[in-house]
Amino acid sequence: MEIPISGFMHHSDETDPMHSHYLYITSWDGKPVHVHEFKGVTSFDVGHNHRYTGTTEPASSGVQHTHNYFTFTSVDDKHRHQIRGKTGPAIPLPNGGHYHEFNGVTTVDGTTPHRHRYSGRTSQ
Repeated sequence: MEIPISGFMHHSDETDPMHSHYLYITSWDGKPVHVHEFKGVTSFDVGHNHRYTGTTEPASSGVQHTHNYFTFTSVDDKHRHQIRGKTGPAIPLPNGGHYHEFNGVTTVDGTTPHRHRYSGRTSQ
């Protein structure tokens, strides 16, 4: 079975000796893909918290789906953490849009090694 997709490739700026590209898909089987914004504040641990913001990876519109996400937190107490995961499924809204819930824990970082919890909802 063949599924038509469209998109574009972008050469990575990484200095990795292996040559790599990023593929950005803009439509899947004739349907546009979409993204969601996400942001929030982590739990308060070891005397501080962090803010974060980002954009999910694209997913198909019009079908049940999830989105992968990745970002870094703000630098607080002289360090930052990575946030990475997969949203829950789409939650429909009365206006026809939808959002996704997400949650997890950050990477372990800091002078006193620790992690933070986070959770929230994406934009529509």
